[in-house]
Amino acid sequence: MLQPISKTITLPDGREIVIETGKLAKQADGSVEVRMGNTVLLATVCAAKDANPGVDFMPLQVEYKEKYASFGRFPGGFTRREGKASDYEILTCRLVDRALRPLFPDDYHAEVFVNVLLFSTDGVDMPDALAGLAASAALAVSDIPFNGPISEVRVARVDGQFVINPTFEQLKNADIELMVGATLDNIMMVEGEMQEVQEAEMLEAIKAAHEAIKVQCQAQLELSEAVGKLVKRTYCHEENDEDLRKDVHEACYAKAYAVATSGTDKHARAEAFDAIVEEYKAKFTEEELETKASLIARYYHDVEKEAMR
Repeated sequence: MLQPISKTITLPDGREIVIETGKLAKQADGSVEVRMGNTVLLATVCAAKDANPGVDFMPLQVEYKEKYASFGRFPGGFTRREGKASDYEILTCRLVDRALRPLFPDDYHAEVFVNVLLFSTDGVDMPDALAGLAASAALAVSDIPFNGPISEVRVARVDGQFVINPTFEQLKNADIELMVGATLDNIMMVEGEMQEVQEAEMLEAIKAAHEAIKVQCQAQLELSEAVGKLVKRTYCHEENDEDLRKDVHEACYAKAYAVATSGTDKHARAEAFDAIVEEYKAKFTEEELETKASLIARYYHDVEKEAMR
């Protein structure tokens, strides 16, 4: 049985974030508990073994939930039950999703569920700034294919100094507030608000955030190695025919680009796009289309997307 393993991350101002795995939600593919002060989150990830037939996209679902009990309260109203997700929870889900989704392999189409649950909060530290770290760490200690790790931090400029993951009180005096998601090497997502600032100041804030993220990503790699999850599971790769992909592009791109730049209305443009692929499919027999129709549709969609851009 896996014994609890933890890693401690020290922020530039001396505060600590502790990531622990092997203690809770052991039946999930990966789970971690993230603590910063008295703010505690549990992140779990579960994935199907194989993709459903016909799925050619990444069916990723990210959920972030703040239970009333985490604030020391219980739901009001007649039912005494948790309500639907708040706007704040939905926006936090999107922050995490935007950083995670591009890093799954292009041909990995199994369902993946990422759940981040706020266990407790003291009203000092902001839990949404830890959600991305928690989700990525849960993936890091699982065998789910993922080209991470990533982390997210909030960076704020308070009294001329950049603060990583500021408290609620510190944020009141900030003139720059950014949420940054990144890997060890690349910035994945930036969102925030600020007063009028110079571009150089904006870049300086992003750089400060990235330096903090690098430390958090390295801690996740060390945690993954300690758990023994550096090698990910094998999976059924999607079927591809590179010769067919090339043929579809050569036969259809010029026509699709002409339609895209024609300036016709939406419905006429859609009909013209459909006519192009139908004309291309006409050169195949019914027997050939039984095996190639889905591939042609997928490759033509890429051609259409490229032409529209």
